[in-house]
Amino acid sequence: MNIVKGQNPLTRLDYPDPDVIRVGDTYYMCSTTMYFMPGCVILRSYDLINWEFCTHVYDRLEDTPRENLDGDHAYGNGMWAPSIRYHDGIFHIVFVANDTHRTYHFTAENICGPWKKDYIEGFYHDCSILFDDDGRVYVMYGNRDIYLTELTPDLKGPKKDGINKLIIKDGPETQLGYEGCHLYKINGKYYAFFIHSLPDRWLRVEACFMSDRIDAGWRGGDVIVDDFDKTSGVAQGGLVDTPDGDWYGVIFADRGAAGRIPNLIPVHFADDGYPVFDKPQKEVECKTTRPDYEYAPLWVSDNFSNDKLNGAWEFNHNFVKEHFRVGKGLEIDALYAKTFDFAKNTLTQRALWPACSAEVTVCARNLEICGYAGIAALQYRYGALGIERTETGYELVLRLRDDGEEYVAECLPLKTDTVKLKVSYTFGPETDFAEFYAYIDGKYRQIGGRHHMTFDLRHFTGCRFGLFCYTSGEEKGYARFSDFLYEDDMSKGENIYENQSNKR
Repeated sequence: MNIVKGQNPLTRLDYPDPDVIRVGDTYYMCSTTMYFMPGCVILRSYDLINWEFCTHVYDRLEDTPRENLDGDHAYGNGMWAPSIRYHDGIFHIVFVANDTHRTYHFTAENICGPWKKDYIEGFYHDCSILFDDDGRVYVMYGNRDIYLTELTPDLKGPKKDGINKLIIKDGPETQLGYEGCHLYKINGKYYAFFIHSLPDRWLRVEACFMSDRIDAGWRGGDVIVDDFDKTSGVAQGGLVDTPDGDWYGVIFADRGAAGRIPNLIPVHFADDGYPVFDKPQKEVECKTTRPDYEYAPLWVSDNFSNDKLNGAWEFNHNFVKEHFRVGKGLEIDALYAKTFDFAKNTLTQRALWPACSAEVTVCARNLEICGYAGIAALQYRYGALGIERTETGYELVLRLRDDGEEYVAECLPLKTDTVKLKVSYTFGPETDFAEFYAYIDGKYRQIGGRHHMTFDLRHFTGCRFGLFCYTSGEEKGYARFSDFLYEDDMSKGENIYENQSNKR
């Protein structure tokens, strides 16, 4: 096999709570997508370092007012921490959604679908599924108190008279108790991996417990305690082996407002079977069976000339198919929203760490009065720069939210209905910020100042770019978007990162 070299973090994009499997020489990673649709993204790799989009498991999870942005929202909720398994020729994905308070079980013969949706009776927080050698099926789950429940063979619910017990318990002194379970059986032994925090300070820690039997005798402790690369710790993720028997953990670390990004860490097993993780490093390598394979990027520029969106795009909450169009540009109808974060059909891409930018041409010619369309920096502390149609013409408006209500930060009259707009992100160890620009009179002009961005649990995802159109008035008209250009500004981000690090 050939050696492939790369760097942590792997994707440089927000793919939190990763779980990874290998089928043949192909690795699949699924990740939390919360309230973004299509949901439950699956990435594909042949070397554990380079990843590309494979598929989404569903277009929409449920049809509820919260997921539809109908007077309510699912921010900070939705699906998270999926468990992916391949058993007897079938792919299985299990997860819970905290807004619907249900446990979902999706199955498919082909990783690209079609996927069938079912429910498992009960609610199993941060769960992991294990198909044991004897045909029995288990789910391990919980927060601080970790439970094991035996399921029926069809995963419809708990098995009558099956195992259902508390098996591992974290102490009360940690801010975050054991959760984010990943359950395995390797060489006849059972392994359960968790995330939790240190008792004396906030640092994410990876823990592992091992047992010779699944229902008792669990022993273990912390296996990764490391503030790698000035993060708040590396913890929570899947364990996977290579075709020739090497083992790796794919485990995330926080990168501020950019989100939670996977890292690759080699693992070996001690004589007693207990896993030992290498110290996380920036430089990583792994073997591949396909050294000449060319990976499609996880972020894309787009002129929207195809009638199907690239897999890098996801909508903020459920999308309304009849109110957007692609093929000759992107058109989004102006549906009513009281503020930007309630705008339906906002089309998003993840923001690339440590720095990136995106520009797009916005045509507001077909908007009605009170229509508003543009590009946004999406997180709780959002910023939306767009063209607003008024009774007298058009205005360029920057709307921001800090920790309170949305407000207008800057407003300028426009002589045209079409403007190129841009959002730029810079993520660093001391500050994360977005900047907004409009191409006016032959050059880019900054609109407003630097807007401080954070990873806020009220959204619980990394920053994204968003293309939006909505109205505060009557639902009429639409905006047209073209020439979306996504740029990787890594050198800019690395220089800022280095300079800020030197100040410490």
